[in-house]
Amino acid sequence: MSQHYKPMLAQSAESPFNSKDWIFEIKWDGIRAISYINAKLSLKSRNDKELEYNFPELDELKNLTTNAVLDGEIVVMKNGKADFQTLLERNRITSARDIEYVADRNPVTYVVFDILEKDGKPLLNLPLIDRKKILKEQVKEGKHVVLSLYVEEEGKVYYDAAIKMGVEGIMAKKKDSPYQPGLRSGNWLKIKRLLSCDCVILGYTEGQGRRADTFGALILGLYDRGKPVYVGKVGTGFSQKDTELLTKMFLEMRASEKTLEVVDVPERITWLKPELVCEVDYQVVTKDGKLRMPRFRILRADKTPFECALDQIRDIGLQEYLSKRDFNATPEPKGGVADKEDRAFVVQEHNARRLHYDLRLEKEGVLKSWAVPKGLPEQAGTKRLAVETEDHPLEYQKFEGTIPKGQYGAGTVKVWDKGTYEPKIWEENKIEFTLNGEKLRGRYILARFKKAGGNNWLLLKAKD
Repeated sequence: MSQHYKPMLAQSAESPFNSKDWIFEIKWDGIRAISYINAKLSLKSRNDKELEYNFPELDELKNLTTNAVLDGEIVVMKNGKADFQTLLERNRITSARDIEYVADRNPVTYVVFDILEKDGKPLLNLPLIDRKKILKEQVKEGKHVVLSLYVEEEGKVYYDAAIKMGVEGIMAKKKDSPYQPGLRSGNWLKIKRLLSCDCVILGYTEGQGRRADTFGALILGLYDRGKPVYVGKVGTGFSQKDTELLTKMFLEMRASEKTLEVVDVPERITWLKPELVCEVDYQVVTKDGKLRMPRFRILRADKTPFECALDQIRDIGLQEYLSKRDFNATPEPKGGVADKEDRAFVVQEHNARRLHYDLRLEKEGVLKSWAVPKGLPEQAGTKRLAVETEDHPLEYQKFEGTIPKGQYGAGTVKVWDKGTYEPKIWEENKIEFTLNGEKLRGRYILARFKKAGGNNWLLLKAKD
């Protein structure tokens, strides 16, 4: 094999959609594994743990293809559904005799959905749909190995059918997408009944009532550029077994000092070393970056704390942006690779069907955007209409070029002003900020124009 690969990751989407540019397949609830197949077999998890010893039945891969690198999900199927708890229990077993016993009693299936390399030749830059064809030609199915089936275009119907089957959701993947190792890309989207993310457990509050001897809620964090960020607390979803196991584990993980800053929790917190990862379901991400109505799902021993990145939840807003654009035709950025630039702003002149200006403010990993038909006001007291549009990726603040005819927003785009801004108020119906740009400086107010309805706001240049 020419190299080792990190798995490509998916962003979350809030709802299913139809598109001729996408394919859709089942999202399996299992352990992600990249397999390296030649004379020997190696199965690597996301945190680079060798899995081949724990799942000896997958040794049949050596008879189903040669000199290949595959990506897929290891699952245990029971009554037509993936049983993740049984799979985790299998993965913890260390005795060779016990492994042989459970492999016969609860065998795994490796669902293969991508091929990264064949005969020493990397295939990463080929479009996904071409890699799917090669996968079908080069890999046979076996007793414990199957190829992932997919449908084209009809994401909504497929999602409804999947949910009725009892699976957790579907994956949407752009047909022309390359394989991007280690990147959480908008080219792949996971669509579930509930959104979910993997969080680090950094502490817990005191338990009350029946849980007085255990804990109340877990303090959750996600990493942003190497530092944990508080995203909420979860106090529901625990079974009795979960509660007892976590309480026992916490005794050996207590930290001598605070492990997370800016935590708005009134209860006393016992801090923990950042070692445990749990998967949490939630409804939405609030405007201040917290998980709304989180529910504990399961411990994830197969993932490391530093894999729990903030971009799991902050890139959800790009779904609308991605779905409106054909990146084979438009030079606009896809998103997913820019460094975060705190409090950046840009104003772009957009000569589309009608000339207008786009104001974009960096917040929560995206550019919050408004189209301003008559340009930003430069004199105090001047008001302008501003129409809120979809969030844009951070890379867009540097974008200049021509969007071709037939594409969304066709026309020329160039940067008119740029700089940083200082937010004073950021509420649902009012945003107040100070611009520090090359042309624009001073205090501005965005106020939702309720009488006009929809996404209309008023942009006012205020007195300094």
